[in-house]
Amino acid sequence: MQIFSLYRMAKVNRRCLFGIMTLFTSISIIHDTATAENIVSFSGNKHNPVEIIPDIDTGLDVVFVLRNTTGVSFTYQSESTSEVRFYSFDNRGISFMTPIDNITKDNRKYTVNILNSDSGYIIEEDNKVYRFWIINYSDNPLSMESITPSDSSDCNATVIKISGNGAPIIYYTILGRRMIISREIESVYYTLEFDSETSRYIQVEKNKFLPSFSDRITITPPVYCNTTFFINGDRFLREWGLGISLESEPIITNSIEVHSEAIPHIKKEYDTSNTISDNSDFMGGSAPFDVTFKGYATDAATYTEWQFSSDENFEDITHRFHESEIDYSFTKEGTTFVRFSASNSDGSCEAISNTFPICIGTSELKIPNAFSPDGDGINDVWKVAYRSLLDFECSIFDRHGHEIYRFSDPASGWDGKKNGKTVGPGVYFYIVKATGADGRRYKKSGDINIINRKIN
Repeated sequence: MQIFSLYRMAKVNRRCLFGIMTLFTSISIIHDTATAENIVSFSGNKHNPVEIIPDIDTGLDVVFVLRNTTGVSFTYQSESTSEVRFYSFDNRGISFMTPIDNITKDNRKYTVNILNSDSGYIIEEDNKVYRFWIINYSDNPLSMESITPSDSSDCNATVIKISGNGAPIIYYTILGRRMIISREIESVYYTLEFDSETSRYIQVEKNKFLPSFSDRITITPPVYCNTTFFINGDRFLREWGLGISLESEPIITNSIEVHSEAIPHIKKEYDTSNTISDNSDFMGGSAPFDVTFKGYATDAATYTEWQFSSDENFEDITHRFHESEIDYSFTKEGTTFVRFSASNSDGSCEAISNTFPICIGTSELKIPNAFSPDGDGINDVWKVAYRSLLDFECSIFDRHGHEIYRFSDPASGWDGKKNGKTVGPGVYFYIVKATGADGRRYKKSGDINIINRKIN
Protein backbone atom coordinates (compact mmCIF):
# COMPACT_ATOMS: atom_id res chain seq x y z
CA MET A 1 0.00 0.00 0.00
CA GLN A 2 1.33 3.45 -0.84
CA ILE A 3 1.65 6.14 1.79
CA PHE A 4 -0.74 8.45 -0.01
CA SER A 5 -3.40 5.74 0.05
CA LEU A 6 -2.90 5.39 3.78
CA TYR A 7 -3.20 9.12 4.10
CA ARG A 8 -6.61 9.07 2.38
CA MET A 9 -7.76 6.28 4.66
CA ALA A 10 -6.62 8.29 7.67
CA LYS A 11 -8.79 11.19 6.49
CA VAL A 12 -11.76 8.85 6.70
CA ASN A 13 -10.78 6.98 9.82
CA ARG A 14 -8.11 8.41 12.19
CA ARG A 15 -7.54 4.98 13.68
CA CYS A 16 -5.61 4.13 10.53
CA LEU A 17 -2.87 6.45 11.83
CA PHE A 18 -1.53 3.51 13.80
CA GLY A 19 -1.17 1.64 10.53
CA ILE A 20 0.87 4.51 9.10
CA MET A 21 3.16 4.48 12.14
CA THR A 22 3.61 0.72 11.84
CA LEU A 23 4.48 1.06 8.16
CA PHE A 24 6.94 3.91 8.83
CA THR A 25 8.76 2.00 11.55
CA SER A 26 9.03 -1.14 9.44
CA ILE A 27 10.45 0.62 6.35
CA SER A 28 14.21 1.14 6.28
CA ILE A 29 15.46 4.70 6.32
CA ILE A 30 17.11 6.03 3.18
CA HIS A 31 20.20 7.32 4.94
CA ASP A 32 21.19 4.15 6.78
CA THR A 33 24.77 4.72 5.66
CA ALA A 34 24.60 8.37 4.63
CA THR A 35 24.32 11.66 6.47
CA ALA A 36 21.35 13.98 6.18
CA GLU A 37 23.38 16.30 3.98
CA ASN A 38 23.79 13.48 1.46
CA ILE A 39 20.02 13.06 1.19
CA VAL A 40 18.84 16.64 0.70
CA SER A 41 20.75 19.79 -0.09
CA PHE A 42 19.60 23.37 0.24
CA SER A 43 20.00 26.29 -2.15
CA GLY A 44 19.11 29.95 -1.89
CA ASN A 45 20.35 30.24 1.70
CA LYS A 46 23.41 32.24 2.72
CA HIS A 47 24.18 30.16 5.81
CA ASN A 48 24.40 26.39 6.06
CA PRO A 49 21.51 24.76 7.91
CA VAL A 50 22.12 23.45 11.42
CA GLU A 51 21.29 19.77 11.73
CA ILE A 52 19.67 18.41 14.89
CA ILE A 53 19.26 14.66 15.28
CA PRO A 54 16.07 14.15 17.32
CA ASP A 55 15.06 11.22 19.51
CA ILE A 56 13.94 8.15 17.59
CA ASP A 57 10.44 8.28 19.07
CA THR A 58 9.77 11.55 17.22
CA GLY A 59 9.56 9.61 13.96
CA LEU A 60 11.90 12.17 12.37
CA ASP A 61 15.34 11.53 10.97
CA VAL A 62 16.61 15.08 11.31
CA VAL A 63 15.54 18.63 12.07
CA PHE A 64 17.01 21.41 9.92
CA VAL A 65 17.28 24.94 11.34
CA LEU A 66 17.66 27.48 8.52
CA ARG A 67 18.70 31.08 9.01
CA ASN A 68 15.86 32.05 6.68
CA THR A 69 13.59 29.98 4.46
CA THR A 70 12.54 32.78 2.12
CA GLY A 71 13.49 31.83 -1.44
CA VAL A 72 15.11 28.60 -0.23
CA SER A 73 14.54 25.18 -1.79
CA PHE A 74 15.79 21.69 -1.06
CA THR A 75 16.92 19.13 -3.60
CA TYR A 76 16.70 15.36 -3.45
CA GLN A 77 18.82 13.21 -5.76
CA SER A 78 17.18 9.84 -6.51
CA GLU A 79 19.34 6.80 -7.12
CA SER A 80 16.67 4.64 -8.76
CA THR A 81 14.10 4.82 -11.52
CA SER A 82 11.18 4.34 -9.13
CA GLU A 83 8.61 7.02 -8.55
CA VAL A 84 9.46 9.49 -5.80
CA ARG A 85 6.64 11.05 -3.78
CA PHE A 86 6.84 14.14 -1.55
CA TYR A 87 4.50 15.12 1.29
CA SER A 88 4.34 17.89 3.85
CA PHE A 89 2.68 18.03 7.26
CA ASP A 90 2.17 20.67 9.94
CA ASN A 91 1.94 20.66 13.73
CA ARG A 92 -1.02 18.27 13.56
CA GLY A 93 1.22 15.43 12.41
CA ILE A 94 1.17 13.03 9.47
CA SER A 95 -2.57 12.37 9.77
CA PHE A 96 -2.93 15.72 8.00
CA MET A 97 -0.09 15.34 5.50
CA THR A 98 -0.67 16.57 1.96
CA PRO A 99 1.15 15.74 -1.29
CA ILE A 100 3.54 18.34 -2.70
CA ASP A 101 2.92 19.25 -6.34
CA ASN A 102 5.26 22.22 -6.94
CA ILE A 103 8.27 20.04 -7.71
CA THR A 104 10.92 20.69 -10.34
CA LYS A 105 12.40 17.55 -11.81
CA ASP A 106 15.66 17.39 -13.73
CA ASN A 107 16.39 13.80 -14.70
CA ARG A 108 16.44 12.11 -11.25
CA LYS A 109 17.00 15.35 -9.36
CA TYR A 110 13.96 16.76 -7.54
CA THR A 111 13.76 20.34 -6.23
CA VAL A 112 11.07 21.52 -3.79
CA ASN A 113 10.49 25.17 -2.90
CA ILE A 114 9.97 25.75 0.81
CA LEU A 115 6.65 27.56 1.08
CA ASN A 116 5.88 27.36 4.80
CA SER A 117 8.24 28.66 7.47
CA ASP A 118 8.01 25.63 9.77
CA SER A 119 6.89 22.33 8.27
CA GLY A 120 7.56 18.64 8.20
CA TYR A 121 8.43 16.78 4.99
CA ILE A 122 8.29 13.16 3.86
CA ILE A 123 10.13 11.65 0.88
CA GLU A 124 9.08 8.18 -0.24
CA GLU A 125 10.96 6.10 -2.75
CA ASP A 126 10.49 2.35 -3.21
CA ASN A 127 10.27 0.98 0.34
CA LYS A 128 12.26 3.79 1.89
CA VAL A 129 11.01 6.82 3.78
CA TYR A 130 12.87 9.94 4.83
CA ARG A 131 11.22 12.35 7.30
CA PHE A 132 12.47 15.74 8.47
CA TRP A 133 11.32 19.07 9.85
CA ILE A 134 12.47 22.51 8.69
CA ILE A 135 12.57 25.48 11.09
CA ASN A 136 12.81 29.08 9.96
CA TYR A 137 15.08 30.69 12.57
CA SER A 138 14.27 34.23 11.39
CA ASP A 139 10.73 33.76 12.71
CA ASN A 140 12.12 33.45 16.23
CA PRO A 141 15.62 34.99 16.36
CA LEU A 142 17.60 35.52 19.54
CA SER A 143 17.91 39.12 20.71
CA MET A 144 19.36 40.51 23.93
CA GLU A 145 19.43 44.18 24.96
CA SER A 146 20.25 44.30 28.68
CA ILE A 147 20.79 42.18 31.79
CA THR A 148 19.92 43.55 35.22
CA PRO A 149 19.48 42.10 38.74
CA SER A 150 15.99 40.90 39.54
CA ASP A 151 14.02 41.78 42.64
CA SER A 152 12.61 38.26 42.66
CA SER A 153 15.93 36.64 43.58
CA ASP A 154 15.73 34.61 46.76
CA CYS A 155 18.14 32.66 48.94
CA ASN A 156 17.88 29.50 46.82
CA ALA A 157 18.24 30.95 43.33
CA THR A 158 19.88 33.85 41.53
CA VAL A 159 17.52 35.53 39.09
CA ILE A 160 18.53 38.09 36.48
CA LYS A 161 16.22 40.02 34.19
CA ILE A 162 17.03 40.00 30.50
CA SER A 163 15.32 42.07 27.85
CA GLY A 164 15.02 40.57 24.40
CA ASN A 165 13.78 37.36 22.83
CA GLY A 166 14.97 33.89 23.69
CA ALA A 167 11.77 31.94 23.22
CA PRO A 168 12.00 28.18 22.67
CA ILE A 169 12.78 26.73 19.24
CA ILE A 170 9.85 24.43 18.42
CA TYR A 171 9.26 21.53 16.09
CA TYR A 172 6.64 18.77 15.92
CA THR A 173 6.84 15.00 15.70
CA ILE A 174 5.00 12.91 13.09
CA LEU A 175 2.24 12.53 15.69
CA GLY A 176 1.98 16.26 16.29
CA ARG A 177 3.77 16.29 19.63
CA ARG A 178 5.43 19.59 20.48
CA MET A 179 9.20 19.36 20.96
CA ILE A 180 11.83 21.92 21.99
CA ILE A 181 15.38 22.32 20.71
CA SER A 182 17.71 23.92 23.23
CA ARG A 183 19.16 27.20 22.05
CA GLU A 184 22.21 26.48 24.26
CA ILE A 185 22.46 30.07 25.40
CA GLU A 186 25.72 30.17 27.32
CA SER A 187 25.79 31.81 30.73
CA VAL A 188 29.23 32.43 32.25
CA TYR A 189 29.65 33.64 35.83
CA TYR A 190 31.64 33.12 39.02
CA THR A 191 30.57 31.47 42.25
CA LEU A 192 32.17 29.89 45.35
CA GLU A 193 32.77 26.20 46.02
CA PHE A 194 34.25 24.59 49.09
CA ASP A 195 37.71 23.11 48.55
CA SER A 196 38.35 20.26 51.00
CA GLU A 197 42.11 20.30 50.37
CA THR A 198 42.55 23.90 51.52
CA SER A 199 39.48 23.97 53.82
CA ARG A 200 38.12 27.19 52.37
CA TYR A 201 35.71 28.50 49.77
CA ILE A 202 37.37 29.34 46.46
CA GLN A 203 36.08 31.21 43.43
CA VAL A 204 35.31 29.10 40.37
CA GLU A 205 34.00 29.88 36.91
CA LYS A 206 30.71 28.28 35.88
CA ASN A 207 29.26 27.71 32.43
CA LYS A 208 25.60 26.85 32.06
CA PHE A 209 23.71 26.36 28.83
CA LEU A 210 20.10 27.55 28.89
CA PRO A 211 17.52 26.09 26.50
CA SER A 212 15.64 29.41 26.28
CA PHE A 213 14.48 32.39 28.33
CA SER A 214 11.45 34.62 28.61
CA ASP A 215 12.19 37.77 30.56
CA ARG A 216 14.56 36.31 33.17
CA ILE A 217 17.16 33.67 33.80
CA THR A 218 17.14 31.58 36.98
CA ILE A 219 20.39 30.03 38.22
CA THR A 220 20.23 27.19 40.77
CA PRO A 221 22.06 26.67 42.97
CA PRO A 222 22.50 30.43 43.38
CA VAL A 223 25.80 32.24 43.01
CA TYR A 224 27.65 32.70 46.31
CA CYS A 225 29.80 35.70 45.44
CA ASN A 226 29.26 39.02 43.71
CA THR A 227 29.74 38.46 40.01
CA THR A 228 29.04 39.62 36.48
CA PHE A 229 27.08 37.47 34.04
CA PHE A 230 28.22 37.04 30.46
CA ILE A 231 25.49 35.73 28.16
CA ASN A 232 26.49 34.33 24.76
CA GLY A 233 24.13 32.90 22.22
CA ASP A 234 22.77 31.05 20.77
CA ARG A 235 24.05 27.78 19.28
CA PHE A 236 22.61 28.68 15.87
CA LEU A 237 24.04 32.18 15.70
CA ARG A 238 27.40 30.84 16.86
CA GLU A 239 27.27 28.21 14.12
CA TRP A 240 26.65 30.93 11.54
CA GLY A 241 29.33 33.22 12.96
CA LEU A 242 26.73 35.72 14.14
CA GLY A 243 26.84 35.08 17.89
CA ILE A 244 25.89 37.93 20.21
CA SER A 245 27.19 38.56 23.73
CA LEU A 246 25.95 40.66 26.60
CA GLU A 247 27.46 41.59 29.97
CA SER A 248 25.32 42.24 33.02
CA GLU A 249 25.64 44.83 35.71
CA PRO A 250 27.41 43.53 38.85
CA ILE A 251 25.11 41.09 40.62
CA ILE A 252 25.22 41.37 44.42
CA THR A 253 24.44 38.06 46.11
CA ASN A 254 22.57 37.46 49.35
CA SER A 255 22.71 33.68 49.11
CA ILE A 256 24.78 31.74 51.62
CA GLU A 257 26.26 28.28 51.76
CA VAL A 258 28.03 26.77 54.77
CA HIS A 259 30.36 23.86 55.38
CA SER A 260 31.15 22.38 58.79
CA GLU A 261 33.50 19.87 60.38
CA ALA A 262 33.63 18.12 63.76
CA ILE A 263 37.11 16.80 64.62
CA PRO A 264 37.37 14.63 67.77
CA HIS A 265 40.53 14.93 69.86
CA ILE A 266 42.50 11.72 70.18
CA LYS A 267 44.55 11.09 73.31
CA LYS A 268 47.98 10.17 72.07
CA GLU A 269 49.73 9.60 75.39
CA TYR A 270 47.63 6.56 76.38
CA ASP A 271 45.94 3.61 74.78
CA THR A 272 42.21 4.20 75.29
CA SER A 273 41.20 0.64 74.40
CA ASN A 274 40.05 0.16 78.00
CA THR A 275 37.08 2.50 77.50
CA ILE A 276 33.72 0.71 77.47
CA SER A 277 31.83 1.17 74.19
CA ASP A 278 28.18 2.25 74.20
CA ASN A 279 27.57 0.68 70.76
CA SER A 280 26.30 3.99 69.38
CA ASP A 281 26.72 5.09 65.78
CA PHE A 282 26.92 8.70 66.94
CA MET A 283 30.11 10.57 67.64
CA GLY A 284 31.06 10.58 71.29
CA GLY A 285 31.12 7.73 73.77
CA SER A 286 33.02 8.31 76.97
CA ALA A 287 33.23 11.70 78.69
CA PRO A 288 35.10 13.91 78.68
CA PHE A 289 34.85 13.97 74.89
CA ASP A 290 36.73 16.85 73.29
CA VAL A 291 35.86 18.11 69.80
CA THR A 292 37.06 20.95 67.56
CA PHE A 293 34.23 22.40 65.48
CA LYS A 294 35.10 24.35 62.33
CA GLY A 295 32.56 26.33 60.31
CA TYR A 296 32.96 27.98 56.92
CA ALA A 297 30.59 30.36 55.12
CA THR A 298 30.43 32.13 51.77
CA ASP A 299 30.89 35.86 51.18
CA ALA A 300 27.40 37.13 52.01
CA ALA A 301 27.53 35.79 55.58
CA THR A 302 28.03 38.53 58.17
CA TYR A 303 26.77 36.62 61.21
CA THR A 304 27.83 33.09 62.16
CA GLU A 305 27.32 30.90 65.19
CA TRP A 306 27.61 27.35 66.46
CA GLN A 307 24.39 26.19 68.10
CA PHE A 308 24.07 23.46 70.76
CA SER A 309 20.73 21.91 71.62
CA SER A 310 19.29 19.04 73.62
CA ASP A 311 16.73 18.33 70.86
CA GLU A 312 17.40 17.64 67.19
CA ASN A 313 14.93 20.34 66.06
CA PHE A 314 16.88 23.01 67.97
CA GLU A 315 13.77 24.34 69.65
CA ASP A 316 15.81 24.76 72.83
CA ILE A 317 19.30 26.10 72.05
CA THR A 318 21.45 25.76 75.16
CA HIS A 319 24.71 27.29 73.90
CA ARG A 320 25.68 29.75 71.16
CA PHE A 321 29.24 30.48 70.06
CA HIS A 322 29.92 33.17 67.48
CA GLU A 323 33.44 32.08 66.60
CA SER A 324 33.79 30.04 63.41
CA GLU A 325 36.12 27.60 65.18
CA ILE A 326 35.63 26.38 68.75
CA ASP A 327 36.95 23.66 71.06
CA TYR A 328 34.38 22.05 73.29
CA SER A 329 34.51 19.31 75.91
CA PHE A 330 31.35 17.24 76.40
CA THR A 331 31.09 16.18 80.04
CA LYS A 332 27.36 15.56 80.50
CA GLU A 333 25.67 12.23 79.88
CA GLY A 334 23.14 12.27 77.04
CA THR A 335 22.97 13.47 73.42
CA THR A 336 23.82 17.01 72.34
CA PHE A 337 23.00 18.22 68.83
CA VAL A 338 25.41 20.70 67.24
CA ARG A 339 25.14 22.69 64.01
CA PHE A 340 26.67 25.73 62.30
CA SER A 341 24.53 28.64 61.13
CA ALA A 342 25.21 31.74 59.03
CA SER A 343 23.05 34.65 57.84
CA ASN A 344 23.45 37.82 55.82
CA SER A 345 23.38 41.38 57.14
CA ASP A 346 19.59 41.81 57.25
CA GLY A 347 18.81 38.21 58.17
CA SER A 348 16.85 37.57 54.98
CA CYS A 349 19.01 34.59 54.02
CA GLU A 350 20.27 31.88 56.35
CA ALA A 351 22.20 28.67 55.79
CA ILE A 352 22.43 25.83 58.30
CA SER A 353 24.94 23.00 58.24
CA ASN A 354 24.31 19.34 58.79
CA THR A 355 23.77 18.37 62.43
CA PHE A 356 26.38 16.57 64.54
CA PRO A 357 24.82 14.40 67.28
CA ILE A 358 27.31 13.94 70.14
CA CYS A 359 26.30 11.06 72.39
CA ILE A 360 27.86 10.65 75.84
CA GLY A 361 27.13 7.35 77.56
CA THR A 362 26.30 6.75 81.21
CA SER A 363 29.28 6.25 83.50
CA GLU A 364 30.66 2.81 84.27
CA LEU A 365 33.69 1.46 86.14
CA LYS A 366 35.08 -2.08 86.22
CA ILE A 367 38.26 -2.97 88.10
CA PRO A 368 40.38 -6.11 87.54
CA ASN A 369 41.96 -7.97 90.44
CA ALA A 370 45.10 -9.43 88.82
CA PHE A 371 47.73 -8.88 86.13
CA SER A 372 51.16 -10.20 85.15
CA PRO A 373 53.81 -7.53 84.39
CA ASP A 374 56.23 -10.05 82.91
CA GLY A 375 56.87 -8.30 79.60
CA ASP A 376 55.18 -10.91 77.40
CA GLY A 377 52.78 -8.32 75.99
CA ILE A 378 49.76 -9.95 77.62
CA ASN A 379 48.09 -8.27 80.60
CA ASP A 380 51.26 -6.37 81.41
CA VAL A 381 49.44 -3.26 82.73
CA TRP A 382 46.74 -3.08 85.36
CA LYS A 383 43.92 -0.92 83.96
CA VAL A 384 40.35 -0.18 84.91
CA ALA A 385 37.59 -0.47 82.27
CA TYR A 386 35.56 2.73 82.26
CA ARG A 387 33.20 5.10 80.50
CA SER A 388 32.32 8.75 81.04
CA LEU A 389 34.39 9.46 84.14
CA LEU A 390 35.07 13.14 84.72
CA ASP A 391 37.20 12.84 87.86
CA PHE A 392 39.40 9.87 88.60
CA GLU A 393 41.98 9.14 91.26
CA CYS A 394 43.67 5.79 91.92
CA SER A 395 46.25 4.94 94.58
CA ILE A 396 48.18 1.66 94.80
CA PHE A 397 49.48 0.40 98.20
CA ASP A 398 51.79 -2.43 99.19
CA ARG A 399 50.91 -4.91 101.94
CA HIS A 400 52.37 -2.56 104.54
CA GLY A 401 50.04 0.27 103.53
CA HIS A 402 52.67 2.37 101.77
CA GLU A 403 51.51 4.18 98.62
CA ILE A 404 53.69 3.01 95.76
CA TYR A 405 51.86 4.48 92.73
CA ARG A 406 49.18 7.02 91.89
CA PHE A 407 47.53 8.08 88.61
CA SER A 408 44.59 10.32 87.69
CA ASP A 409 43.77 9.36 84.10
CA PRO A 410 41.62 6.24 83.73
CA ALA A 411 43.13 5.69 80.28
CA SER A 412 46.44 5.15 82.02
CA GLY A 413 47.24 2.33 84.48
CA TRP A 414 49.91 0.71 86.64
CA ASP A 415 52.75 -1.19 84.98
CA GLY A 416 53.71 -2.94 88.25
CA LYS A 417 56.68 -0.71 88.98
CA LYS A 418 57.76 1.33 91.97
CA ASN A 419 60.35 4.03 91.36
CA GLY A 420 61.09 2.48 87.98
CA LYS A 421 61.59 -1.08 89.26
CA THR A 422 59.11 -3.93 88.93
CA VAL A 423 57.72 -5.00 92.29
CA GLY A 424 57.63 -8.61 93.39
CA PRO A 425 54.66 -10.94 93.04
CA GLY A 426 51.99 -10.89 95.72
CA VAL A 427 48.92 -9.02 96.81
CA TYR A 428 48.61 -5.24 96.57
CA PHE A 429 45.81 -2.91 97.43
CA TYR A 430 44.00 -0.14 95.46
CA ILE A 431 41.63 2.72 96.30
CA VAL A 432 39.69 4.36 93.42
CA LYS A 433 37.58 7.51 93.64
CA ALA A 434 35.73 8.81 90.56
CA THR A 435 32.78 10.94 89.41
CA GLY A 436 30.70 10.06 86.35
CA ALA A 437 29.27 12.37 83.68
CA ASP A 438 25.84 11.37 84.95
CA GLY A 439 26.70 12.57 88.47
CA ARG A 440 27.36 9.12 89.90
CA ARG A 441 30.16 8.93 92.49
CA TYR A 442 32.43 5.93 92.79
CA LYS A 443 34.59 4.84 95.75
CA LYS A 444 36.04 1.39 95.36
CA SER A 445 38.86 -0.56 96.93
CA GLY A 446 40.23 -4.06 96.66
CA ASP A 447 43.15 -6.40 96.03
CA ILE A 448 45.52 -6.56 93.05
CA ASN A 449 47.30 -9.87 92.56
CA ILE A 450 50.60 -9.83 90.65
CA ILE A 451 51.26 -13.28 89.21
CA ASN A 452 53.63 -15.11 86.82
CA ARG A 453 56.39 -12.50 86.88
CA LYS A 454 59.55 -13.56 85.04
CA ILE A 455 62.78 -13.51 87.06
CA ASN A 456 65.80 -12.22 85.17
